[in-house]
Amino acid sequence: MCIGCHGIPGYQATFPEVYKVPMIAGQNAKYISAALTAYAKGERKHPTMRGIALSLTEQDIADISTYYEQQAKVAPVEAPIAPPADIKALLDKGVCISCHGANFNKPIDGSYPKIAGQHPDYLYASLKAYQTEGRPYVGRGNAIMAAQVKQFSHAELKALGKYLASLPGELRTVPQSKFR
Repeated sequence: MCIGCHGIPGYQATFPEVYKVPMIAGQNAKYISAALTAYAKGERKHPTMRGIALSLTEQDIADISTYYEQQAKVAPVEAPIAPPADIKALLDKGVCISCHGANFNKPIDGSYPKIAGQHPDYLYASLKAYQTEGRPYVGRGNAIMAAQVKQFSHAELKALGKYLASLPGELRTVPQSKFR
């Protein structure tokens, strides 16, 4: 079922708002596994993803995660050009580099996502989701990220998403054959 959304370039989700589905080809397997597990546990609230994640065994999750990690091998990405002063201030305020790495492609732990080059609207929706509490179908339950993003306005989160999306990244959407 993954390729039905993640294998279509530019495909957009419509819940809870319209945004491009994330590029997951080239993402860390450990992160994909952690995300799918969080959807299954309800820590990440998205009804479609929860339904899919609940149908997967631990082995399915491991296999899918490995598949997507290996699917879009690209040349290593060099460090990005220094951000504008206003964006640097936001990145410093959120200490983003401390987890996602200096180039936002090499997180300090594989369970953290690569975020450079990801779709800006997806990054914005994801960051906002960490600010959401007490809603049954919207939000994310990671305490570390929640603490970081609560200090930002929506305009600041949008600016961060736009900057991070502009960076050279290792993530891709790899179209799949209609016939398997």
